[in-house]
Amino acid sequence: MAVNSSTCNFGWKAPDFALLGTDKNIYSLADIRGPKGTLIMFICNHCPYVKAIAARLSADTKTLKQIDIGVIAIMANDPKQNAEDSFENMSTFAQNHGFTFPYVIDETQDVARAYDAVCTPDFFGFNQDLELQYRGRLDDSGRVASSGNSRRELVEAMVKISETGKGPTEQIPSMGCSIKWSPQ
Repeated sequence: MAVNSSTCNFGWKAPDFALLGTDKNIYSLADIRGPKGTLIMFICNHCPYVKAIAARLSADTKTLKQIDIGVIAIMANDPKQNAEDSFENMSTFAQNHGFTFPYVIDETQDVARAYDAVCTPDFFGFNQDLELQYRGRLDDSGRVASSGNSRRELVEAMVKISETGKGPTEQIPSMGCSIKWSPQ
């Protein structure tokens, strides 16, 4: 069942974290923060919505890094609910899709809760002061990749944020699989 992300809470401050990456390094918000903005994404390996955008996500994040936007992807799903989301499979997924940004695991799911992440993919675009300015989608993809002619909504928003510190007032929430929460 598809879930939509929440609307943008403009100005909300990014909570810090310290999470293990597939490269075995620990990443904090300070480590990945970009001089002109920061993109924090919640993704996973098994979700068809993430699989549909993985190639475009890889390409678009390279574009963002060229304009001084820091990028990280967080996998917060409980891997016991889907073995495809295991840490080992995260490394394979990142390599297969040419990720040039840290892909980290949120084993406790505390970071996902702090960000109020609800789906994969779920995008959080922050300005240089780590104030939320974008909580929209990558593009018009769903369970199938969009056409090559689709608007690059995430890139457009992050370019605007890098230039003005403000995100677009109109944003279409991301849609994807629900976060797979561990039983409490």
